[in-house]
Amino acid sequence: MSSDLPFVEYACEQMSGAGAITFRKMFGEYALYCDGKVVALVCDNRLFVKPTAAGREIAGQLAEAPPYPGAKLHLLVGQELDDREWLSSLIRVTARELPVPKARR
Repeated sequence: MSSDLPFVEYACEQMSGAGAITFRKMFGEYALYCDGKVVALVCDNRLFVKPTAAGREIAGQLAEAPPYPGAKLHLLVGQELDDREWLSSLIRVTARELPVPKARR
């Protein structure tokens, strides 16, 4: 099942306090970017945030699950999606810890 565009747009709007948020459709699902770094995935209308040490501190007891079969565990955001400040904080610290993407040739 693929994700709905309105859900992706809502998630991006909720995390917009973290920086420049964009998204890109990939294989029927979506990659979410903060300042050019992939920080989260939307799969089956669920938000999966890349795990980082600082992100886990903010996330507290969030469940971890793979966004798709064979993937590494990500932080699974549930009802917290509606808390704009909390989500922006999580995305901001996650983006800070992730490496800058390598330039394509």
